[in-house]
Amino acid sequence: MKLPLAILFCLAAFGPAAAADFKARSGGPSESAMLARTMDGAPDGLAFFRPVLSGVLYRAGFKGGDDARTGLSSAQRQSLCEMGFSQAFYADFGKNTDYGTTRCGSQALGYDAARSSRPAPVMEAIHSAITTPDSGPVLVHCMWGVHASGALSAMALVQFCDWSEARAKAYWQDARNGAPCGGGCDAWIDRKFERFTKDPALVISEADKAAICPQ
Repeated sequence: MKLPLAILFCLAAFGPAAAADFKARSGGPSESAMLARTMDGAPDGLAFFRPVLSGVLYRAGFKGGDDARTGLSSAQRQSLCEMGFSQAFYADFGKNTDYGTTRCGSQALGYDAARSSRPAPVMEAIHSAITTPDSGPVLVHCMWGVHASGALSAMALVQFCDWSEARAKAYWQDARNGAPCGGGCDAWIDRKFERFTKDPALVISEADKAAICPQ
């Protein structure tokens, strides 16, 4: 029995094809999406999973923080790989973490350590995701999803979207969801930016900026 054309259109719109496309470079995320507690389709156990650069960079933390965690579980890494991610970084934590590569069919997800005080490797990975055809996006996560992952995300907005440092720091403050900072939050984010400067080698086109940078 053939289904009416109208029903087929509905199935196409609301069936599996309507699932979140984490590789879509759709003109940049909205402010509400960037500050949401989490977005649909996040792997189980992750909190504050939200976009920074559409189709290129996302950020997250563990639900409840839980400082006993040593990194993404094998199931979370497999889920990210199947979602199309090509790289994940665990920022400022990760003692005894099992880093490495997760494969899913023809796709692969790399998993590495990162430091919010040494952002260059993360910026280089983001640049590669932007400029390499068919590359999957990057996930940067920390324990809570508000401090280190937020700092690296703020730096990426300066590097790739020409945000001012002041605007990026304001985003970091808004997105930390009231989490405290040892020694004060202004001082914390200032210390992180002291070691960050835009890298002229990581330029991207205006067309790429229009496709990925926040609205």
